[in-house]
Amino acid sequence: MSHSRPHLELSSVGMGFPVKGGTFTALEEVNLRVAEGEFISLIGHSGCGKSTVLNIIAGLMRATRGGCLLDGREVTEPGPERAVVFQNHSLMPWLTAYGNVELAVRQVFRRSMTRQQRRDWVIHNLELVHMGHAIDKRPDELSGGMRQRVGIARALAMQPKVLLMDEPFGALDALTRAHLQDSLMEIQRELNSTVIMITHDVDEAVLLSDRIVMMTNGPAATIGEVLDVPLARPRDRVGLADCAEYNRCRQSVLSFLYEKQQKVMSMPRKSGEARGDPEGAPSASGAVNA
Repeated sequence: MSHSRPHLELSSVGMGFPVKGGTFTALEEVNLRVAEGEFISLIGHSGCGKSTVLNIIAGLMRATRGGCLLDGREVTEPGPERAVVFQNHSLMPWLTAYGNVELAVRQVFRRSMTRQQRRDWVIHNLELVHMGHAIDKRPDELSGGMRQRVGIARALAMQPKVLLMDEPFGALDALTRAHLQDSLMEIQRELNSTVIMITHDVDEAVLLSDRIVMMTNGPAATIGEVLDVPLARPRDRVGLADCAEYNRCRQSVLSFLYEKQQKVMSMPRKSGEARGDPEGAPSASGAVNA
């Protein structure tokens, strides 16, 4: 990474929540510099503060210590330059696919685009996610994968500097998930978007990312390790299955999640405190269950 000013920077971020009798420290000393066009995955066991990090970047939460800068400006509230795609598509059920995307486009571009330009832009973004055929369908007429495509189109149509994704494919079946991962790689290559994505799936993280940010377990969670993924793009999931570098990256993440973090979790606790098993047991696909 160059030493010039980063596109996005988290600096000494800490997050505390008031609880009975004191403060619960969710995050402590989170530092991260992200370059323009980079694809970053955040991974870690449930409860490690990944969504809190994403919410701070989105401007939905204010850090209690430190802060987030985007192009040198402090992030203090939500804004169209940071679009969020959640696991649940959060579409308006009474609007068509076109209407859902048009709502965001009108909000961002009502002064800078004519009505016809906005219409063309909505259709362009729906076609970008292969949903041009379904512009007149309401969410209840679409499959889960199609609804998620509309949610991504809505986010992209805002022309955000940063696309924030909170387990965007977590609720989908494996085949739909694979198709959407491929679409996302294609879109990111075309638009050079900066993407920060939360995932519980190790294979997804390695396939999509330039770097994987591994979070330690909470409370007082922080960044434990950052792994560079030096795989050439475009990436082909079938070809990568036998790639030594792919498997080395995969093994590094699994080792962090299930060896280093388990050691931390199995340390003796104060008497009377429950031990419990680590959250998120490994599955055959390398996914961490929420």
